Amino acid sequence: MTKPFTPSGDGGDGDRIVDEPLIEALSRRYLAYALSTITARALPDVRDGLKPVHRRLLYVMRQLRLEPQTTAKKCAKVVGDVMGNYHPHGDSSIYEALVRLAQDFAQRYPLVDGQGNFGNIDGDNAAAMRYTECRMTEAAALLLDGIDEDAVDFRATYDGEGEEPVVLPGGFPNLLANGSSGIAVGMATSIPPHNAAELISACLILLERPDATTAELMQVVAGPDFPTGGVIVEPHASLLETYETGRGGVRVRATWTEESLGRGGYRIIVTEIPYQVKKADLIAQLADLIETKKAPLLGDVRDESAEDVRVVIEPKSRNIPADVLMESLFKLSALENRFPVNINVLDANGTPGVMGLKTALVAFLAHRREVLIRRSRHRLGKIEQRLHILDGMLIAYLNLDEVIRIVRYEDDPKAKLIAAFTLSEIQADAILNTRLRQLAKLEEMEIRREHAELAEERDGILALLASDKQQWKLVGAGLRAVRKVLGPDTAVGKRRSTFADAPQIDTSSAIEALVPREPITVILSERGWIRATRGKVEDPSELKFKEGDKLAFLVPAETTDKLLILSSDGRFFTLTCDKLPSARGQGEPLRLMLDLDDKGSIVDVFTHRPGRKRIIASKAGHGFILPEDEAVALRRAGKQVLIGEVAASLEASGDHVAVIGDNGKILIFPISELPEMPRGKGVKLQSYREGGLRDAVSFAAAEGCTWVDAAGRTRVWAEWKDWLGRRAASGKIAPRGFPTSKRFRPR
Repeated sequence: MTKPFTPSGDGGDGDRIVDEPLIEALSRRYLAYALSTITARALPDVRDGLKPVHRRLLYVMRQLRLEPQTTAKKCAKVVGDVMGNYHPHGDSSIYEALVRLAQDFAQRYPLVDGQGNFGNIDGDNAAAMRYTECRMTEAAALLLDGIDEDAVDFRATYDGEGEEPVVLPGGFPNLLANGSSGIAVGMATSIPPHNAAELISACLILLERPDATTAELMQVVAGPDFPTGGVIVEPHASLLETYETGRGGVRVRATWTEESLGRGGYRIIVTEIPYQVKKADLIAQLADLIETKKAPLLGDVRDESAEDVRVVIEPKSRNIPADVLMESLFKLSALENRFPVNINVLDANGTPGVMGLKTALVAFLAHRREVLIRRSRHRLGKIEQRLHILDGMLIAYLNLDEVIRIVRYEDDPKAKLIAAFTLSEIQADAILNTRLRQLAKLEEMEIRREHAELAEERDGILALLASDKQQWKLVGAGLRAVRKVLGPDTAVGKRRSTFADAPQIDTSSAIEALVPREPITVILSERGWIRATRGKVEDPSELKFKEGDKLAFLVPAETTDKLLILSSDGRFFTLTCDKLPSARGQGEPLRLMLDLDDKGSIVDVFTHRPGRKRIIASKAGHGFILPEDEAVALRRAGKQVLIGEVAASLEASGDHVAVIGDNGKILIFPISELPEMPRGKGVKLQSYREGGLRDAVSFAAAEGCTWVDAAGRTRVWAEWKDWLGRRAASGKIAPRGFPTSKRFRPR
């Protein structure tokens, strides 16, 4: 419970101390801060698509009469009025919001017509607000149309000295047309821009068929329309799910063309880059890929942009196909970008929530109908006021001589007029303010004509207010008129982003084509030092290692091969042989190249052969057949394949498998009893009372099973069929002469 305490005893508010638990005070204040951030800064309103700072900027520009046809004024004047009257925050944040509204590469339909330096797509900042000027665009005028006709509610400003609109009338669906982004406390929004004409067409579909599905709306709204263009490669099914749920993402790529240089040479010209990607940062990123040799197909990049984007990309070799080069760069750079979609907005009640495409458009249409009704009622009130005055004027014309007499001879003509003809004060004032020249017969006819026209308009408005069908019809007519202003035939309304399917191109084969194919031998020591020497190692005993280290694996390979490394924890790692350190020294530690576990060890090393299959088994006696293609890892952390500690890794050749446990028992069973899996624990190979799996080997029944003894001689096992059984059996003791190491092949 709180209680006030005044130590000075004067009872002043400045001395009041509240006794309250700290956790409650913090919770209440932080909640108030969070709600303020959500509603007043981060999330846009679904009705006009604006945040408070943008709404206040446009309202002030209207008050300053900065219409599209008028002369622009200094941005400092606009920012000052916004900050002083409506938005008590820093001028820099207000100016940044104004600048963004004027950038045609940031806004699909700019709401501010800026004059001066308003930044560029390279990421350069705008000039100071004392140097730049601004006025509204046609799109901004559409958002404000009708604001002086009681179309929306107003609320008191922060200091109570004025009023500001709660929302703008919103002549077109600005929320989806221009998009929005923001981060609040515990929630965020990210809405891509769209084509306004397509959105209006979708609204007209909803007016005709309110039960239309999102899939039907996507027949006209195919996807986002970014101001910087680009090619959208997101599948249609993914876009449909995004528009239905309000969450998802859109992949967009740069637009490029191939320019021939003659004699088989070419270069690539990038004319459009993904939305919100800074061109200068993109050029720096591509240059870094060249310097670090992470893009082996890329030869050179330079920026030749002027007013339009023109980024020149040159291949490493003219033999590289252009589409292969670009596919590799799409994977490595911001030439392809994923725009996250999270249509989290405030509804008409100020409640935040995620909306899909249809829900957002329905909310916009409901707002347009409300604006129409309010403007109609406002107009009806004006008409009734004018008709009231015209009724009084007609009475005066019918009794003109008496009116003149009263005005000439009575001391209080206003009171006499009211009493004589049962007029209101407004009607009496209008009669008394009439000039003599307006007493002509022609003026009486004009008043009767105006009265008839206004009466007809009043009846039409009353019929409109009584009919939902007429209201929706008029909403549709207004949207059709807006579509002519922002339609595809206009410069601002033409669609900029296109759609395409991402081609399935194997860039690795092109990269391998640039590597000269040479035989090498991969040398891996027990302590994990790896190197590669050219050609074949004839005498492994001549290899030198660090003190206390020795040879563990000697793998013949080629520079174009991929090296697969299996660790004891069941993970596969991949290295390209052309990037292995030279054998002139001692090599490099494998742990610097891969994220190997300190407790793990290397179990197997071999070159990758596409389409080949291997048998992977754990110490616990479980295993399966692994397609070798599934073992290729693209990350330093490797790829987890086997669950458990690895005991055996061997090529799945032949038709039978022989396994031996720590207990010395051997079991042979058909290889067909093993399942083929990309990863997992596998099935049980052999049963043990104690210990686990020691070794395994595969062979063809026609050739028979063999083992290698301690002297290195290969022994043929003629009686192997006596150990034949079903998978998961315990097996029989190994035959006489089998190696005491209990392995088919020595390590």
